[in-house]
Amino acid sequence: MSFLQIRNLEKAFGNVKVLKGIDLDVEEGGFLVLVGPSGCGKSTLLNSIAGLETITGGSISIGGRVIDGLHPSQRDIAMVFQSYALYPNMTVAGNIGFGMEIRGVPKPERAQAIASVAEMLQIGHLLDRKPSQLSGGQRQRVAIGRALVRKPQVFLFDEPLSNLDAKLRVDMRTEIKRLHQRMGTTIVYVTHDQIEAMTLATKIAVLKDGVLQQSGTPAEIYNNPANLFVADFMGSPAMNLIPVKISQNGSGVTISTHREDQEPLVLGVPNAPSGLSAHDGKEVIFGIRPEALTDRDGADRNARDIVESECLIEVVEPAGSDTFAVTRLGQKHVTARLRADANVAAGKRAKLAFNLDKAVFFDPASGLRIA
Repeated sequence: MSFLQIRNLEKAFGNVKVLKGIDLDVEEGGFLVLVGPSGCGKSTLLNSIAGLETITGGSISIGGRVIDGLHPSQRDIAMVFQSYALYPNMTVAGNIGFGMEIRGVPKPERAQAIASVAEMLQIGHLLDRKPSQLSGGQRQRVAIGRALVRKPQVFLFDEPLSNLDAKLRVDMRTEIKRLHQRMGTTIVYVTHDQIEAMTLATKIAVLKDGVLQQSGTPAEIYNNPANLFVADFMGSPAMNLIPVKISQNGSGVTISTHREDQEPLVLGVPNAPSGLSAHDGKEVIFGIRPEALTDRDGADRNARDIVESECLIEVVEPAGSDTFAVTRLGQKHVTARLRADANVAAGKRAKLAFNLDKAVFFDPASGLRIA
């Protein structure tokens, strides 16, 4: 049985529906990350779990206890905000221990809890400082520490790293992951950063316009997107989505698409989804990740179906450990992820290897994946 259960959750502001029948389950100790574009409802969903928003319909339960009508203080949750929300007139120790003081926790017990959390977050040397004397990363650690001392059943994080610079975000991301592995507490985490979602989550929920598009492990979301929105939204660079025409050839299927200044690209798809044959003679969307479109020597040696084809390279983008090459297929810019030392040049043709084991196909009308 799941630990955090969300059933048919709805939230409306006036006549505007923000959440439209959300169903989610999180196991105890799980790390659920909510992702989606601005305005999709992810922060509203988090605030609904916290009790900061009154839900319009559905139910939320934690550990088998329905919490819909409970005050936030009675839900046994702790929240870390984007803005840190520290008391400027208190020291770090005061900020971390304030909630315990309000609840009447004895001073020796408070001091022990503050010291333990400060050691875990490596901020023991900052306990006597005020928030104004701290860096952004240090303030975020204090905000996390304030949540940790409560030992709640569920932690809620609302884009906690968005105010930090790029390097500090990576460092704090690692710290949060290490913290979760050490404590094993259930976490619900909101972010617009896909890298955060992929690296932190045990489960990802992708939202759009208040509707849950797909939920699953990071690998499921990345490799088996349920629809065009998820395929395009998750991944950086995004999945290549190319219009292709389907041709049934005996027991096999081929796909073809237009190329600039070249013959059409024609690829055989040996292990095509069974539903693809129903689209014979029609156009579908062929999805392939940049890392599944690479140079011959960089292709996955364990792949069953690698097909090579020469393509005109329009742009080359060196990126340190990788080289990204942009070509055009089906009048779409298509990105290939090559080895750092791949021999490619803009304006020249190069052989690209298509790993068709990783290919996915979508119905252009419904946007749903063809299985």
